[in-house]
Amino acid sequence: MIPAGVVTAGRVTHESGSVDDLAAASPESQRAGVADLCSVPAVEEAYVLSTCNRVEAYVVGTDAAVGRAALEEFFAPVDDDAVVLTDHDESLHHLLCVASGLESVVLGEDQIIGQVRTAYEDARNAGGIGKMLEAAVTKAIHVGERARTETGINEGVVSLGSAATTLAARDVPLEGATALVVGAGEMGRLAARSLADAGVGTVVVANRTVSHAEHLASELEAAADAVPLEALDTVASEVDVVITATGSAEPVLEPRQLESADSGRENDGTGGDGGTGPAQVVVDLGQPRDVVPAADSLSTVTVYDLDDLESVTTETREQRADAAREVESMIDREFELLCEQYKRARADEVIAAMYESANRMKERELETALSQLDGEQFSADQREVVEAMADALVNQLLAPPTKSLREAAAEDDWSTINTALQLFDPDFGGDDGPMASPLTPDAMSVKPQLEATDDD
Repeated sequence: MIPAGVVTAGRVTHESGSVDDLAAASPESQRAGVADLCSVPAVEEAYVLSTCNRVEAYVVGTDAAVGRAALEEFFAPVDDDAVVLTDHDESLHHLLCVASGLESVVLGEDQIIGQVRTAYEDARNAGGIGKMLEAAVTKAIHVGERARTETGINEGVVSLGSAATTLAARDVPLEGATALVVGAGEMGRLAARSLADAGVGTVVVANRTVSHAEHLASELEAAADAVPLEALDTVASEVDVVITATGSAEPVLEPRQLESADSGRENDGTGGDGGTGPAQVVVDLGQPRDVVPAADSLSTVTVYDLDDLESVTTETREQRADAAREVESMIDREFELLCEQYKRARADEVIAAMYESANRMKERELETALSQLDGEQFSADQREVVEAMADALVNQLLAPPTKSLREAAAEDDWSTINTALQLFDPDFGGDDGPMASPLTPDAMSVKPQLEATDDD
């Protein structure tokens, strides 16, 4: 059964904070973040989503205050202005928006749906997924899949990797150019494929594990080489475009590795085509940063980071405005269905407790009655008739309140439900009762509690 918990969420994203804020918010791993949150007393479930442009944490607690306290501690290393805390309804609605790509830097990008799934598995393995977050996260994945198959939300530029390529192309002609991709994970894969599709002459993939770089290089429809990270000392200065996308905790590319490019091209700064653009463009998709910020001071090297992708993503957002509105309507409906699912579960939980109480009373009275008839000629068939009559009485007596309780749940009438619990079982909600805490309207309201949040 779903516990009588309240969902609270906190987040630091590309909209609320800087790249450095995101780095400060990032846990050691998603699984470790979930474990930390679940170690807090009264936190029953937890889910953490950590990507290059967002760190989000969702907890289920006995009330909103418990959740907020846990999340404030979780995001303690981050400036308060960068942290957004939301209460139950808005947290759930936001999660659906995230999985659908409406909250991504690149509107509608596809990578986030896989990241939501991975975070779900990490949270399950860490023991953070219970019935409430199970329903919420699986609903989010379902909505994200619908958004991408039923609308055009993911047409065009669909990832940060392709956005990085688009940004680099504004400064350096990509046709026939040499590009370096640092990192062979999912983001690096998307960047490398995007560069190959853009017509670069050669793609060099650098990665700590060379076999992973070799595998990615073999997949590309362009000339490609694989090198270890140590080769950056010689390779980085010889290429036209660099896109970094590693999960390293420390920068992997320093100014000294680009200095020869700077000194060799600073006299003309043509970028190889007689123009006036930079000789080399570096796009840092790492979070935390892959490139030491001082590299941007080199005269013919331009360094972009996640914050600089806004111009590319704004164009994509405008192109997908109509599809986004379709997805928003889809999310609103699916959110209502999720709330109804929770309400039905709440009502069924209350009804089950009511029947449990009634059946205990029935069994006790049956035992008393049958023991008094012990000396009578009482066949097994007759005993069965008496027991069936007792069952029928319980079912008929509880049918009207069952209907009323389901209607009360649908109408957010939790006062009626709590009153019914006390009437049928005065000890309900106590230490020995079937549920430790009373039902409250906080967890089940279908109206977003915007006035109670710190969101923009």
